[in-house]
Formats: sequence, structure tokens, C-alpha cells
Amino acid sequence: MGLSKTIWTNPTEYLRVQQPENPVLFFAPTVVQAAARRFIDGFPGMVTYAVKSNPTEEVIDNLAAAGVRGYDCASAFEIDLIRRLAPDAAIHYNNPVRARHEIAHAVERGVKSYSVDSKSELAKLIEMVPPEGTEISVRFKLPVAGAAYNFGAKFGATEEVAVELLATVAEAGFIPSLTFHPGTQCTDPHAWESYIREAAEIARKAGVTIARLNVGGGFPNHRLQGVAPQLEETFALIDRVATEAFGADRPLLVCEPGRALCGDAFTLAARVKALRDDTHVFLNDGVYGSLNELPLIGVIDRMDVLAPNGDRRVGDAHPRIVFGPTCDSVDRLPGDIALPADIAEGDFVIVHGMGAYSVVTNSRFNGFGELGLATVLSLRV
Repeated sequence: MGLSKTIWTNPTEYLRVQQPENPVLFFAPTVVQAAARRFIDGFPGMVTYAVKSNPTEEVIDNLAAAGVRGYDCASAFEIDLIRRLAPDAAIHYNNPVRARHEIAHAVERGVKSYSVDSKSELAKLIEMVPPEGTEISVRFKLPVAGAAYNFGAKFGATEEVAVELLATVAEAGFIPSLTFHPGTQCTDPHAWESYIREAAEIARKAGVTIARLNVGGGFPNHRLQGVAPQLEETFALIDRVATEAFGADRPLLVCEPGRALCGDAFTLAARVKALRDDTHVFLNDGVYGSLNELPLIGVIDRMDVLAPNGDRRVGDAHPRIVFGPTCDSVDRLPGDIALPADIAEGDFVIVHGMGAYSVVTNSRFNGFGELGLATVLSLRV
């Protein structure tokens, strides 16, 4: 996948002129920069970007240009990427489980912030990471609420273990902090409240004044027409509850949005390969490609359908079963998708809000997966 050097007005112009046979992701730098400024201006603390959600250089470059100075990395590759593209940025190595060679790599690259959720992994950090000026954030979990799926199923210590870990971090001479993740695509602002109050309780029981509280990712992008992200309401709630829960010991706050920064900056155009018996729509992209997330997170209903000449299809919405291009029956979008009744072979199905995880989960299964990338001034079609 290579970025087109031509800057197009919008996806419609590109599709009408190029008539691509492979799916295309359209990137609007203005949108990702506006999302970054929304967080920088609104969130009451440090904004870091979860690199895993979209590690393309154009996204990192535009976030850095907009003022993002911190990056949440999960691997040596991501650490090296940020050191190359934003060499002065703060790197938070917040994958709680690391091999020893990965820890050594991070130390060599000057990483000064780590997360941990177990005694065995904390022991490795204490052994290998110099404590001077280095933060270790203990990650804890609660039952998921208001999110698309549960991040606590894999990571996060219980309250009892978190208390013990936090005390050990402080005793070992590291900067003690706490972190959590409320779950991905979390549309309920109140999901953060119980975590913040639990963080204060963990710190109190450990007898530790924490330096920072990382309130995680989970901030949503715009996936459903009737559900707009309530980011400002979430920022205000986090600010208020942090003061109520910690009082005079309120820590500095950090967030690590991924999809909320990059998600709405990309729009996908997939082409209709076939309309089988007016029932099944086959696209040239699917769940083995850039639509991989949809069975996990749910369908994005912010869709348009364009004829090859760029005209919008305006027929009444008709539910269709939508398959991807592979020979695997799993390659199907969840549920029935409402598409115009006059949709036809060769049309383009436009899916908005496709910037998160679409690039990194796209595979070449069955020989499909060739994905174009084009820059546009506007994502309007």
C-alpha cells in the first residue's frame, strides 16, 4: 500500500477518474489534525496517541504537526517508528507483557514510562530498567461497562494485586502511577467514573501518592449516524471526578486515544464485485481485509453508495447480506446491511470512519487485500 502523491478534492473525484478495481482508503490530514487539537484543547492532561490503531507515517506526521507530544507504543517496531518520526516525543511502553529483549530495546531507546499488571512482569522491569526518572504505571481492571468489548479479559490486575504492585513500584524507587482501559469504542462518558474512583482507592490502600493517572483509550470515533462521540462531556467528567476522588493528591492525567484521533480521518471505498440474485452483495474488501473489525465492534452505518460516474445511489434502503471477496464463508459483514435498492455491480460502497485498525489488520488471504491510499482535501462524497 502506497500513498498517492496527488491530492484529490474528495473521494468522489478520485473514484470517477481512477475507477479503481481494488479498495481504496482516503485520508484527510485536516481531519486528523482537527481531532488532535480537540483532545489537546479539551482533555485536562497529557494526550498520547495509541500507535497500534494506525501506525502509518502520514498519521504520525500530522499528529506531531498538530501538537501531540506523547505516543503509546506496544512493540519495538512502534518505539523505533516514533523515535524516527517524532524523536523528541515521550514514549509510553504500555503493553504490560514484554520479552526481556524487548525491555532491553526500550531502555536502549530511552523509554521512561512502562505499564505492568503482574508480579512476574514487574520483577523483570525492576531487574532491567534503571529507576531514576522512570515511571511504572500499574494497570488495573473492573467489569466492562459501555464499551464494544472488554479489554480487561487479557490485561489488568485486580484491586488486591494492584495495591501490592503499586507499593512495590514505589519501594523500588520508580515513579508510581496507575492506568486503566475502559474498553474500546466506549460511548458512555460515565464508564470512566468508576475507574477513577477505584484508582484513588487503590492508591489509598497502597499508601502511595501516585504521580499520574492514565485514563486509557476507549474514546470513540463516529461510527453510527445516531451516536456522535461525546468527547467534551467525557473530558469534563474525567476532570471533575479526578478532583473529587483524589482531592489534594490529584495526579496529573494522561489519555491514550487511538481510534478517536485517527478513525474519522479515513474513508473506505470498496467496489461491488457482484449482486447475486438481488440478495447478496459481494465486495472487493471484507473481514480478511480492512473491514476486519466490523464483526468485533459492529457495523458502521455511515455509508454511501456511488455509481461509477460518481452519482449517489438514492433508492430506498434495502437490507442485504454483504460478503467479502474471499472463498471463506466467515468473510461476511455482521447482520444485514441497509443499502440502496438500486445498487449495482461496479458501484462503490463508501464507508466512513475507517481510520482505526483497517490498515494494520488488512491481510492478503486468498490473494486479495491490495489496498490503495489516497490523500483528499475533504472526505465528503
